[in-house]
Order: sequence, then structure tokens, then C-alpha cells
Amino acid sequence: MEPTDLSARIFQNAVGALELYTMYIGERLGYYRALADGGPLTSSELAQRTGTAERYAREWLEHHAAAGLVEVVEPGRYLVPAGHVPVLADASSLLFGTSMSIELVRAARRLGDVVDAFRTGGAPAPMTWEPEGRWPSNRPVFMNLLGSSWLPAIPSVHKRLSTSARVADIACGLGWSSIAMAQAYPEITVHGLDLDERAIESATRSAEESGVADRVRFSAADAATGLDGPYDLVTIIEALHDMAYPVAVLSAARESLADDGFVLVIDERTDPEPAAPASQREQYLYGWSVISCLPDAMGVPDSAATGTVMRPETLRHYASEAGFRGVEMLPIGADKWAFYLLSD
Repeated sequence: MEPTDLSARIFQNAVGALELYTMYIGERLGYYRALADGGPLTSSELAQRTGTAERYAREWLEHHAAAGLVEVVEPGRYLVPAGHVPVLADASSLLFGTSMSIELVRAARRLGDVVDAFRTGGAPAPMTWEPEGRWPSNRPVFMNLLGSSWLPAIPSVHKRLSTSARVADIACGLGWSSIAMAQAYPEITVHGLDLDERAIESATRSAEESGVADRVRFSAADAATGLDGPYDLVTIIEALHDMAYPVAVLSAARESLADDGFVLVIDERTDPEPAAPASQREQYLYGWSVISCLPDAMGVPDSAATGTVMRPETLRHYASEAGFRGVEMLPIGADKWAFYLLSD
């Protein structure tokens, strides 16, 4: 790459980073929803509806108009175009994009600690909950695809879940994967486990609000010691690459299975082979690995330190070490996700 091209790339990246920061402000203050529900609005009207200062609202609107994110319908009046609503204002949409700004801001707060961790080989302090709380970035995917598309595409699993079955959802986070499975399969019970006590508290509330609390329970527990099978299915969704001891967790999952039960691992889809330069998707995964996923796994002795880019051969190695004899990579059409079915 020529120096001038690299310089231009860095400038464009800065434009994009600043855009994401302004999206964070808009998401946190409710600007997008107000513009989508009640637009077109002036800066004074937007400020009044959201309880913010007019001068700040005006600058934000002018930036977003300059960036093409909001539309100027007449001088001084703005709205979110209908085509932008699923991306900017509808948190249930698969296209919802402002959650990315929340995740990046949360990660950026501790970059100084990450720099120190690079020097020491240790781990930074965990990301804080405040002020946003842990953001449910995967909720649209789970609620729209997990129970209605992905699991039905696995005949053996779908058949098992269509009758009375017990499921363990390891590293369930805010619980939306557990809730989505329970809603899709009304005869199953789900046990969600996560190390984060506040996430489990949130998940428990969400299960109650979603009407599945009678079949979904959550535990703040280490999956390596907290499973109480037998389970017909154990899921580990976008979490195995984050685990310091993935083999121990897979071993515990295997030991907890009922006869002919399954472990389903859903994780990031990577490129088949390393490349330099790599695809944009792989660059994205490595970026998260550097600032978040790898540092989070480095705080304990003998960590596997997998990082975000967990290729299929790494998963197969972990599964074999855990005692699984069968690892099937499933041909499910999802560009961002890889699906592995583990069995004895």
C-alpha cells in the first residue's frame, strides 16, 4: 500500500470512528427513536422530546445530515428516512447497527488497562456495566433466527427439542438465547449459566417478562462445575473462543449429556486459512480479539488464550481433547456464524 493510500485510509477510519461515537450519543439519548416516531423535527423539538440541550441537539443533527444518516426535509427540520429505521431505530431488527457504537465505547473505556496488560501479560479489569448496562447486541439474532431458522435446520436437534427435552445454555449472557429456544420449543426446559451475576439477574427478569420463567432458569455459575444434567442439548453460543479453559467446559458439557445428546457450538465464522491482508470480516474479528476477547482470557494461569479467530481445526482439537469423537461442521447459511455439532 502506498503511503498516501494508507494516510487516506487512516483518515477515513477516523471519519467512521467519529460517526460511531455520534451514533452512541444518539442511541443513548433516544434521538433516533424520537426522529423515527415523531419526525420531521427541529433541533428545539428534538431537544424538548428527549430532555436535552437544543444547541447540542442542533450540532448532532447537522453532523448526521452531513453524514447522510438523517434527512433534511426542509431547512432546520430532520427525520430518519424510512430505510434507515431498521438500522438506527429498531432494536429488534436484524439490521440494527447502533449497538455496535455501544460495544465500541464500552471497550474503549479500558484501553489504557489493555495497554498495561500487553506489557505484563495479564488481563485488564472487566468491562464496567455502567452507564449503559451490558448491551444485548445479539438479541435480534437470537429472537429472529435461533429458534425459527438455525435449530430447525439441524434435523437431529430439532427432533429432540420437539418433545420434552432439557437444554443447558452455557455462557448465556443476558439470556436471550435461552429465552428464544424456550419460545420456539414449548416442551423444553432451559438452564442458562453465566459467570456474570448481573447478567443472570437481567436474564431472570427478561424470562419473566417474556412469559417463559416457568421453563427457563438461570444460574450464576461456572459451567465446568455447575451443570446438573442429563441434558439433551448443550449450547455454547459465541462464547467458546472467550473461555480460558474451553476443554474443561466441553468436557463438563460432554459428561452432562443424556444418551445420544448433543453439544452445539455456534461461534464466529472465520476465513478458511490465514491471509495477509485478510477479508474485512477477518480484520474485524482480529480487531475485537486484540482489544477485548484475548485480554479477557489472559487473567488466569495456563489460559487457552484462543482469541476471537477460532478456526475449525482449533475447535476440533478442543473437542477431541474433551473426549468427543464426532465434530460435524453444519452447512447452515449464516455468513457470520459457524455451527459445530459435537457428539460421542
